[in-house]
Amino acid sequence: MRKIKQILIALVLLPVFISCEDFLDEDLQGVYSSKTFYETPEQAITAVNTTYVPASFREINNCLWVFGDVASDDAIKGGNPGDQSEIEFIDNFSVTPDNGFVEFIWQHYYEGITRANQVILNVPKINMNDDLRNRLVGEAKFLRAYYYFHLVNIYGGIPLKTKPALTSEALHVPLSDVEEIYSQIEKDLEDAAKVLPKQYGGTEKGRATQGAALGLLAKVYMFQEKWQKVITTTNQVQDLKVYELLDVYRHNFELAYDNNDESIIEFQHNKGETPYEGSYLNQWFSPKKENGYYFNTPTEDLVNAYEVTNEGIADPRLDYSIGREGGQWLNGEDFDPAWSPTGFLTKKHAQPLEEVSAGTKGDAGLNYTYMRYAEILLMKAEALNEEDRSADALEPLNKIRKRARECYLYDNTLSGYGSVPQGLLSDITVTNQQTLRDVIRHERRVELAMEFHRYFDLMRYGAEAAEAALSNKGFIYAEDRYFPIPQSERDANNAL
Repeated sequence: MRKIKQILIALVLLPVFISCEDFLDEDLQGVYSSKTFYETPEQAITAVNTTYVPASFREINNCLWVFGDVASDDAIKGGNPGDQSEIEFIDNFSVTPDNGFVEFIWQHYYEGITRANQVILNVPKINMNDDLRNRLVGEAKFLRAYYYFHLVNIYGGIPLKTKPALTSEALHVPLSDVEEIYSQIEKDLEDAAKVLPKQYGGTEKGRATQGAALGLLAKVYMFQEKWQKVITTTNQVQDLKVYELLDVYRHNFELAYDNNDESIIEFQHNKGETPYEGSYLNQWFSPKKENGYYFNTPTEDLVNAYEVTNEGIADPRLDYSIGREGGQWLNGEDFDPAWSPTGFLTKKHAQPLEEVSAGTKGDAGLNYTYMRYAEILLMKAEALNEEDRSADALEPLNKIRKRARECYLYDNTLSGYGSVPQGLLSDITVTNQQTLRDVIRHERRVELAMEFHRYFDLMRYGAEAAEAALSNKGFIYAEDRYFPIPQSERDANNAL
């Protein structure tokens, strides 16, 4: 099996009995403790494998798409009007702390952090090969950084927990500010990049690599506008000589190309496994006629963002990414706009029925690719432009456009295959910084559309850009930049 076999560990808390006279303030206990579980290399590997699980889309608790896409101008909730109505409150920024989806991702990603903390504390104590030990701890630090990066961008200041919650002090942690969270993320990724390998082979594919740590580190720098560090770190990724753009854009989102040469961070799914390891996204984003729920539906504004030639030929990324009238759905049939409340559906996380039947729709094998080499090029272009090196920014930017238009040279399913349509996605030549900034932001939107990044980009662009993009939602940056900390956390964490 090509993908990581991830095994869940059930940790069952032992009861603590409390009398009226005495309160027992004891460390948390479990069936597996650090003394009885973290003893062998095999147990260390299992513990790390479980730390990847919250990043996958095996269950609705990982609802990153709700915050990355639905909250943005790229998508709306979709689905039946009354179904999962709490997503509507996120979509129109009328969220309360008891919103279920606000709680889901908080609890889910903090579970990932908890697992990472256990690995980071306990694996170094195991008598095992030094290189393997260091690699496993590096993987855990990468994953902890990944979870914190999303939490800090959804909620702002949050509790920074870097130790297992084995004591009351470690469990009840006050808020840290955004800068402190970012500092910890940077440290974890810098540590990880020193010990993780460039590549894995065979069944190890899908684990965090040096390129994954550096790629996420570059993104963390970009979100803080540390532009020179973005340039340095993206150069380091390129210097690994591991990654390249695929010839055909759509292959990034097809099962046959999981863990490909463009993929930098990719979370694994396996269908038909026990315990369940498949992706639910396939069912949630597919049309009703396939037993889908048609959520996360693209907006007309996103569709209109794709460039079209004077002859009416659209950027091929549009029909690779989005089902629309006049195009085809994944099974080869004509797309019916009546399948969606906006007239569009996302293709990137769905599979054809020949791969996943309607009866097992929510158990799909397609991986979720969080970062592609294309994003490294876009980050480098953005950073070069912000550092007043606009002419230099054109090279990585135009590599993205070149790949997109030259899909016509490699994809025989395209009408007109064999030659690039005249005027399609011409190279950018403008070097005015503000104009090029807008061009890069546009390119980032269409290249990464429906990959759960757009809302976070709008927020880092600042109040003017965010409020302009979200004007129809009544978004006010000063009030809506961050979502509320869940009420359940405020009730449970005495330090808040």
